[in-house]
Amino acid sequence: MASRHPDRGGSSESRASKEPPLSPEEQARALCLRLLTGNPRTRKQLADAMRKREIPDDVAEQLLERFQEAGLIDDQAFANAWVESRHRGRGLARRALARELQTRGVDAELVTEAVAQLDSDQEEERARELVDRKLRTTRGLERDKRLRRLAGMLARKGYPEGLALRVVRRALEEEGQDEPDVLEYHPLG
Repeated sequence: MASRHPDRGGSSESRASKEPPLSPEEQARALCLRLLTGNPRTRKQLADAMRKREIPDDVAEQLLERFQEAGLIDDQAFANAWVESRHRGRGLARRALARELQTRGVDAELVTEAVAQLDSDQEEERARELVDRKLRTTRGLERDKRLRRLAGMLARKGYPEGLALRVVRRALEEEGQDEPDVLEYHPLG
């Protein structure tokens, strides 16, 4: 005998078991809408999610086309927003941003266009901001160790070696630590 839920007046049996199962098209649509509700997704991310749920490729492709035509999927807009957000928020350089977009399945041409939003001056300015913030935490260390840590931090964020070293050296110079530690001569007496 099925128990009754006092608030609903129905049995505790799942309503889903009484409804006919969703067609592959309905499953695909529901999945994509749910995924797009939280965050923007690339076409490839949605295709991968449908493949994982074993939705037939032809059904997935038709749905992706309809969503793209309706503007629900826009890889260029995704890439542009990604570059803006991750450069400003995490301080990532063009190289790191391009790598992240490629792993999300954005077409190489769209990646190139998106990272082109950032020019060398913007990238260098952001690198300076990152170094300035981190510089305080390295005070008290010897110059070479500070140089390696700060340049390494920039390298992990995708900044080219030459730019990283130039920015770090300039920051150390401005701080007054422009030369390697040299023993000073103090005459006796």
